Amino acid sequence: MKSVFVLPGDGIGPETVGQALRVLEHLQKVGGLEIRLSEGLVGGASIDQHGVPLTEETAAQALASDAVLLGAVGGPKWSDVAYHLRPEQGLLDLRKAMGLFANLRPATCFPALVDASSLKPELVEGLDIMVVRELIGGVYFGEPRGIETLADGQKRGVNTQAYSTHEVRRVARVAFELARQRDGRVCSVEKSNVMESGIVWREAVTALHAEEFSDVGLSHMYADNCAMQLVREPKQFDVIVTDNLFGDILSDAAAMLTGSLGMLPSASLGTSGAPGLYEPIHGSAPDIAGQNIANPCATILSVAMALRWQLGRADLAECIETAVNGVLGDGLRTRDILRATSGAQAVSTSEFTDAIIRKL
Repeated sequence: MKSVFVLPGDGIGPETVGQALRVLEHLQKVGGLEIRLSEGLVGGASIDQHGVPLTEETAAQALASDAVLLGAVGGPKWSDVAYHLRPEQGLLDLRKAMGLFANLRPATCFPALVDASSLKPELVEGLDIMVVRELIGGVYFGEPRGIETLADGQKRGVNTQAYSTHEVRRVARVAFELARQRDGRVCSVEKSNVMESGIVWREAVTALHAEEFSDVGLSHMYADNCAMQLVREPKQFDVIVTDNLFGDILSDAAAMLTGSLGMLPSASLGTSGAPGLYEPIHGSAPDIAGQNIANPCATILSVAMALRWQLGRADLAECIETAVNGVLGDGLRTRDILRATSGAQAVSTSEFTDAIIRKL
């Protein structure tokens, strides 16, 4: 029996995770899904209980599971804690502890949400991009880092962008293998025109392509141009592979092409056979927490990714995705996607999940 470790987190995390668990429980009853669930704390919730955003025990439980489902972390409640103890540090430490070097962020435009995109319908209809983001290297983890006080009293912040050939090759391999299952095209994104780390990145991706993946199309693009192209002609992309910082930015930009951050899931993967981390790409949204108005789709679709990538039930993953598409097709909308859709019916977080379960 597969095990899923659940970390609801902060803000709207417990609400959306709670709805995703309802879907899992339904699939246990009617879909023959056999999983064992356990729960822990991370982020602000862990700070409140344990004084740190991630305990060693929680990290160990995550490593011992088959998959981890995470809600969201952070919020203004913990804005005054020490920088190294902030809620987000718990997530970074968890990714590092689990060795999750490849973050998969699909940007898919559901047919019913074409009009909800910030771009013209003809630019996003049928959109299906996969952003593969390197997750445990680059500027978020590089050393040296810190804040120093200079002799004249000014402060100087330092972060280091660094990548080794090994780090680039392992995430690029994930992108190439994914492309083989899709349209067969990879666009590698960096800033080799002004950054030495970008030169290493481009050289490593190019070499791996020549050695193992010559059947896959490969192109290169600077990160600033990629940002422009995502809003100019997004359907030119199939798989985008890029570093931690650029991936963070570009995947959020791609997400908005689909209508709402509340629609998009993610999967963070490490070495073969190791547990993955599945989470929505939206934040904790503390301003709407507890109001039963958050969009549960991204978390529920993250469950679908876990079923497909880790839990051996791709059939149930497809059922979830079809159900979400069906509910959207029926005109039901949570608040985040209601504004751009004429004739839609506003529903709560739990009501949207009710409709998904009925479809299932």
